[in-house]
Amino acid sequence: MSSAPNPHSLSGWDDEVELSADMILDQAASEMRDRAKTYDKPQGERSMAATVSAFSAITGVTMNEQQGWQFMEVLKMVRSNQGAYRADSFIDGAAYAALAGEAAARG
Repeated sequence: MSSAPNPHSLSGWDDEVELSADMILDQAASEMRDRAKTYDKPQGERSMAATVSAFSAITGVTMNEQQGWQFMEVLKMVRSNQGAYRADSFIDGAAYAALAGEAAARG
């Protein structure tokens, strides 16, 4: 099996690569930094507060920021159990867990 990133994969990794936990966490941190440059702020991914506010306005269902990240984490868990293995489900899930923890720590 190859251990090199695949630039054509959504996660940057071949889905046949056996990723270690360290590799998943490192890739999750790298993708969070990349998404921050593309979508959010230099300090990182910070779109969930606005997202849950908009969701509440549309649906009437209220979630806090931590719950929003946990919702995304559950989505990745569900996807990881449907069909073939996809590295990005676990990489994104790790990132969402970290962001949920950060939101919880802030209160």
